[in-house]
Amino acid sequence: MDEIDVPSHFLCPISLQLMRDPVTVATGITFDRENIERWLFSCKNNTCPFTKQVLVDTDLTPNHTLRRLIQAWCIVNACHGVERIPTPKPPIDKAQIIKLFNDAIKFPQMQLKCLQRLRSIAFESDRNKKCLEAAGAVEFLASIIKKDESAVIEVVLEDGSREFTRASDEALSILYQLETSEAALKSLVSSNYGFIESLVHVLKCGNYQSRAYAAMLLKSIFQVADPIQLINASPELFTEIVHVLRDGISQQASKAALKLLVELCPWGRTESRQCCAEGRAELLKHGAGLAIVSKKILRVSQVGTDRAVKILASVSKFSATSRVLQEMLQVGVVSKLCLVLQVDSSKKTKEKTREILNLHSRVWKNPSCIPARLLSSYPSS
Repeated sequence: MDEIDVPSHFLCPISLQLMRDPVTVATGITFDRENIERWLFSCKNNTCPFTKQVLVDTDLTPNHTLRRLIQAWCIVNACHGVERIPTPKPPIDKAQIIKLFNDAIKFPQMQLKCLQRLRSIAFESDRNKKCLEAAGAVEFLASIIKKDESAVIEVVLEDGSREFTRASDEALSILYQLETSEAALKSLVSSNYGFIESLVHVLKCGNYQSRAYAAMLLKSIFQVADPIQLINASPELFTEIVHVLRDGISQQASKAALKLLVELCPWGRTESRQCCAEGRAELLKHGAGLAIVSKKILRVSQVGTDRAVKILASVSKFSATSRVLQEMLQVGVVSKLCLVLQVDSSKKTKEKTREILNLHSRVWKNPSCIPARLLSSYPSS
């Protein structure tokens, strides 16, 4: 293409490239759709990148007039090698998504086809994921998972190959990949009685892929759950989490299962804690188990620190073999515990930390791998 001056108002303020699908945000500034959607939905910003003003809403209004001017300019300058920009495909809207929900409910034989369409919509962009959530996709998918219809259906994939699947497995996959917001996850658990039990059932009876999705979804749910939901976690949930670790379904599933144990063990009821010995064994068997627990300390929240210290206290009291003590030293657990004593933590957490350090001071005190600034806070006795 020959060098040609492009009118400045045809350029996206983000990429400084010719806009293909100009849309206007609430501040009145126009951007190319792909760039502003990446800014808002993928990068999770809530401001206008040009004015830095907070956007009250993230609605994007197509600027049809500017698009037609750009297309006309492209045609006029075709002799200079400028390619005409095609009219963009309209983005998916809430009404279209709700129609898919209604079709799936009204015509059960179309349910799997509707779910596959929802999957393709979600994969197109982060903006579509937000649109799906706003249209009620989370509740719709949860209802299918709870039904857990056992009928297996053969489907033809785009490449012509065939596979067997169930509607509940497809719904679970989509729900996990929606990257649901914290507010929607909280609403899901509070308004869908029995949903967590449905996920536990998937952990117990589902195929490997569905069990992995269930473990990762449960991890996301319990990270934002209310304390009462953590306290009421069933013994069966603990058992199935341990089975996920034991089966080694996938690295992601194992990591999610470990984080679930971190979240749940300090809150479990007496009967749930009977599973903790087995849980500790699986935690220690996993190469990154202690490191993941230690990473929670002073990084997430005060509650996260309290839970992590409680788990480490349980390990140091009941599972402290020579190998475990050396691993706690090597992965930085001991250094983190020393740091807890130096910062503003709760009195109870500091007391628990001192107990851990005093319990194994013969092994841990004065090692060369603990920085002097942290070693100075090691309890004297």
